[in-house]
Amino acid sequence: MSSTDDFLQQLRATFRVEAEEHLHVISTGLLQLERGGAPAQRHAIVEDVFRAAHSLKGAARAVELRDVESVCQALEDIFAAWKRRESEPTPAVLDQLHSRVTRAAALVGAPGYATTQPQRTHAVVPAFAPAAPAPAQPQPSAGAMPEAAPGAATVRVGVDALDARLLEAEEMLAVKLGAGQRVADLRGLAQRVQAWRRESAAAGGETRERLQALERQVTGLVRVAEQERTAVGKLVDELVANSKKLLQLPFSTIAAPLPALVRNLCREQGKEADLQVEGEDIVLDKQVLDTLKDPLIHLLRNCVDHGIEAPAERVRHGKPARAQVRLALQQLAGSKVQITLGDDGAGIDTAKVKASAVKHGAATGAEVAALTDAQAQALIFRSGVSTSPMLTELSGRGLGLAIVQERAVRLGGDVAVESRPGAGTTFRIVVPAMRATFRGILVQAAGRMLVLPTPHVERATIARGDAIRTVEGRDTIALDGRVLPVVRLAHLLELPDTQPTGAAARGTPLVIAGSGDERVAFAVDEVLDEQEFLAKPLLPPLVRVRNVASATVLPTGGIAFILHVGDLLHSARRAPPRPVEARDAPAPSSTPRPSILVAEDSITSRMLIKGILESAGYRVTTALDGLDAFNRLRAEAFDLVVSDVEMPRLNGFDLTARIRGDRKLAELPVVLVTALDSREHRERGVDVGANAYIVKSSFDQSTLLEAVGRLL
Repeated sequence: MSSTDDFLQQLRATFRVEAEEHLHVISTGLLQLERGGAPAQRHAIVEDVFRAAHSLKGAARAVELRDVESVCQALEDIFAAWKRRESEPTPAVLDQLHSRVTRAAALVGAPGYATTQPQRTHAVVPAFAPAAPAPAQPQPSAGAMPEAAPGAATVRVGVDALDARLLEAEEMLAVKLGAGQRVADLRGLAQRVQAWRRESAAAGGETRERLQALERQVTGLVRVAEQERTAVGKLVDELVANSKKLLQLPFSTIAAPLPALVRNLCREQGKEADLQVEGEDIVLDKQVLDTLKDPLIHLLRNCVDHGIEAPAERVRHGKPARAQVRLALQQLAGSKVQITLGDDGAGIDTAKVKASAVKHGAATGAEVAALTDAQAQALIFRSGVSTSPMLTELSGRGLGLAIVQERAVRLGGDVAVESRPGAGTTFRIVVPAMRATFRGILVQAAGRMLVLPTPHVERATIARGDAIRTVEGRDTIALDGRVLPVVRLAHLLELPDTQPTGAAARGTPLVIAGSGDERVAFAVDEVLDEQEFLAKPLLPPLVRVRNVASATVLPTGGIAFILHVGDLLHSARRAPPRPVEARDAPAPSSTPRPSILVAEDSITSRMLIKGILESAGYRVTTALDGLDAFNRLRAEAFDLVVSDVEMPRLNGFDLTARIRGDRKLAELPVVLVTALDSREHRERGVDVGANAYIVKSSFDQSTLLEAVGRLL
């Protein structure tokens, strides 16, 4: 790549930041115009969006992004007509303009705006186009630019570079933790030297003098090591804190595109709602913001999909036709923040939630019957629980709210829900404002070092004698007036589990952990210590591993996995009965593995899906296209079909229709995995009888495996 190309890439990186600001102005202005207002106020808004479109067009031209320039020109032409009062904004034109803004954001690569799928619309050609061309607008003069304050020079640095510096600073935390371990080792050595000196006191002479000198030397080393540990610890803490400040961003970074997202979701479903955002200026760690982005999108989709009623229904119930959604961020004590997201919709139908939990195996009928309304509402965070009748990439899989809880737990926080029938639903997420080390319980299970986050651990204890009792085939223990299930941690993690030497006499170590009102006693080989850990994210292809949240480097240099308590609770609910004392490796199952047929014309996608399914324990056969798949279905027996849509000879829609029309195959589950993401294509998938519809743009292996697991 030439130096000119390098310079252009640097310019485009700078342009992307500028483009985000202009797109936010345009998107916010369009939303304000939809709400109406006084003529003078509307004229000021039009002036703002016109200037933003004009500036964005010029910047796009400078970095040779012709597609973005073309989109901005179309926007500018319409805004110019509004300025001249030759036309007024209409709902149809505003729809097209929102689509164009989304399209421009996708071309630019602006994060956040890509949360809505861009529609490939034709050029906007409004019926009110003026006969004469709009007068050219002069470029803003250099004198109009605000002057920089003296001494306020800035340097634009890429976020990736800052991330790298922060990671390097955080590596020093391992040095700090290691220094603490070395001090502990030296103290142990000093105690042993003291013991040797006392034991050899009777020896006298040269031996005693040497031991006394050694004791003084080791004691001095302990003192110096403690001083150095304190100094290093202070420097490392300051270095990490200052590095994190460089990556603090306002909440508006992820909140800015959300009003447009709500608007677009409502338009798709024939609903009306406004999103009010509060606390946009509060700064958070960039990684915290990145982790919260998807949960907020899931919650907003949940509000529109399940909470907000259609305008006519709201009016029948005495509500305004237009719903109100409130997103607020507030600072709490202890460097934490609370995100509140509430709507004034229909609220949670607890009867449907209970029925879904029983249907999908998240709870038994007896369990849901004993739940209060608040406890039943908390079931929505369990994977697989959904009240949506249609399975798409947006709803119906019961994954969205489970992801919300998973992300909150990953950050060391939690999520809660409150709902009143007919009055709306409010979600509250409490998380740290900054990434930091956390306290965790270090345990050993099946020879592995594992960490359970302290906020989710209630207590650790040892069960001796007959404290663990078997009830209906499951181990339980009575603690503090409660009967808790006892599950061996190694079994949940599918680790080879053996009886430690002398374990029977010492009893069974238990760690009582949970979330919300749910508690489980996890049996381990040994509870080692509670200490400070620095979480390291898992890298591809291990970004999402069941029961594991992240990893950490121990002071000894070893690696330990940080466990995902939410996943552990889910796994414990589904775990087959097995006594805690049964420590030997389980015998291979004689149950035949489910057989899946994958129809995909792309060899890359075909091998990817095949590998994901086989790694999950399924038997997989592949077909080159829909016709090949249908011929195989008539010749062999399969438990499920995963199919692409766009294939030669026979596409996925027609394949599904043929399956439903065949008497022997009519009940066979079908999962469509496709790049076609329009509402019409999703509805066609439902019409032909597909059980699940997954869009490749939002595809990951957990989505596919969750859908397959629910259907088998």
